[in-house]
Amino acid sequence: MVSQDSLVFKLSDLKKDIIFSAKLRGRDFTFHSTWGIFSPTEIDEGTKLLLEYVEIPAGISSILDLGCGYGALGIPLAALAPQAEVHLIDKDFVAVEFAKKNAELNGAKNCKTYLSNMFSNVPDRKFDCIVSNLPAKVGKELLRITLSDAKEHLTKGGSLYVVTISGLKEFIKRNLTEVFGNYEKVKQGRTYTVALARRE
Repeated sequence: MVSQDSLVFKLSDLKKDIIFSAKLRGRDFTFHSTWGIFSPTEIDEGTKLLLEYVEIPAGISSILDLGCGYGALGIPLAALAPQAEVHLIDKDFVAVEFAKKNAELNGAKNCKTYLSNMFSNVPDRKFDCIVSNLPAKVGKELLRITLSDAKEHLTKGGSLYVVTISGLKEFIKRNLTEVFGNYEKVKQGRTYTVALARRE
């Protein structure tokens, strides 16, 4: 029989920050997260794949991490491009709070974190690169809106990198081609596919 004291102890442990380390793009990072945030105990496979293949040109000045979660994409990219201003946004206020905490813990002083439902609260500005681990279950209508809005927030020649489950790759290919006029399959993994489009 489990005692009431042991239940309280276990529940109190569950309420503590989850803390884990990860090596991303050759650098060591420490992340804090909590239950209820996407992939709270480790960097998910899709994010790892996207981080491995996204190209950050020298001299890039602005990056947007769309749907940042606790910062698994944006914070490593901020380390790769310390001269760039990196915006980390999410519609989940808990995720935004952890992204802000993780940016501070990892010394990413070039990060700005704030609440935004996709592009609803993004300043009237353009970015050289937008990255996103697109959720599969938000519906194709929202994905279509997101891709269109991403184009409007890119500089001329700017890049949109997305990773999705491979079951959506044809949808992403069709819609990126329609919205941007171009599409590149950067990498197809076992479960996820990284795609790229550029604003011409």
